[in-house]
Amino acid sequence: MGIDPRIQALGDEVTRWRRSLHEQPELGYDVHNTARFVADKLRSFGCDEVTEGIGRTGVVAVIHGRRGPGGKAIGLRADMDALPLEEETNLPYRSKVTGKMHACGHDGHTAMLLGAARHLAATREFDGTVVAIFQPAEEGGAGGKAMVDDGMMERWNIAEVYGMHNMPGIPVGRIALRPGPIMAAADEFVIAIEGKGSHAAAPHLGIDPIIVGVHIINALQTITSRNVDPLHSLVVSTTMFHAGTAFNIIPTRAELVGTVRTLDPGVRSMAEARLREIAAGTARLFGANAEVSYRYGYPATVNHAREAALATGIAREVFGAAAVDGDTMPMMGGEDFSYMLEARPGAYLFIGNGDSAGLHNPGYDFNDAALPYGMQMFTALAQARTAG
Repeated sequence: MGIDPRIQALGDEVTRWRRSLHEQPELGYDVHNTARFVADKLRSFGCDEVTEGIGRTGVVAVIHGRRGPGGKAIGLRADMDALPLEEETNLPYRSKVTGKMHACGHDGHTAMLLGAARHLAATREFDGTVVAIFQPAEEGGAGGKAMVDDGMMERWNIAEVYGMHNMPGIPVGRIALRPGPIMAAADEFVIAIEGKGSHAAAPHLGIDPIIVGVHIINALQTITSRNVDPLHSLVVSTTMFHAGTAFNIIPTRAELVGTVRTLDPGVRSMAEARLREIAAGTARLFGANAEVSYRYGYPATVNHAREAALATGIAREVFGAAAVDGDTMPMMGGEDFSYMLEARPGAYLFIGNGDSAGLHNPGYDFNDAALPYGMQMFTALAQARTAG
């Protein structure tokens, strides 16, 4: 089947939209200009309904198929927010906002769903209803949960929901997905260590929280190596270590911050319990005290088996069997599309971004060559799943 020539013809215009969004990144729920841009475009396409302010700053557009209102409704989701990162590229459309950039490709996701919405609104070559979902605050703000909590699924009677994310390292034109967990639960921890301060020349008079912290960091790695079935997935990463004020002072306190990533709920609860035990026990060995604050973040993104299989079949029909990996390895990054998949059946797909810098890298850029593939995949999902 390949890419519809009418979608291919939109490529230059959608690229301009994407690069315009790239120049003006916004963070979290503060995506007011992006949301206004999206809503204005959707209205200009002739969408049947455009609603702003869902989940604070999300935008939802409704497009009815050839038979008018009614029939099965499916949701297609893109995220809009950027990252607090200084861009390090020389692109002519590089970020114009200091300290902010689209380093995860949400500008591309938004543009390709806008392109699909334009095509679907112009052609109406589908049954039922398409609900285009433009979400804020994916990067840590749980905007997906906010939209679900705002009643989005019930208000538009969404029966299934699908999302896509670009993936560096996968060739442009390729699609990858799997049934079951495809992205990880993402939890955060803070370990506050209380020791006893002293002069650095008299360590025997103190209890060094830095030494305690080092031993805790090392011991935490045994959760993965010695407490989890080797065939299960777990990542425990300490990403910040704060302590001390001067070269000649052993501080009283230290703080460790990090993340735990899991695909299985049982492994998730076990990892939290072991982290607490290791922190407290290790500190006690040195005469110190450790208090753990543990916050559950996004749950694992779990594709529904039936919908993942249907999406795999649709992708293979469109792009060919060789272009689609229907049993890709899960990734340990987090994604708040998980909340939408908890609310409704559906699937999350990876779309190739080619040989680009990695996600969340200051040298990253969304590959505009992927836009027609994303538009075509969204369109194909709309056409196939509103009829089912």
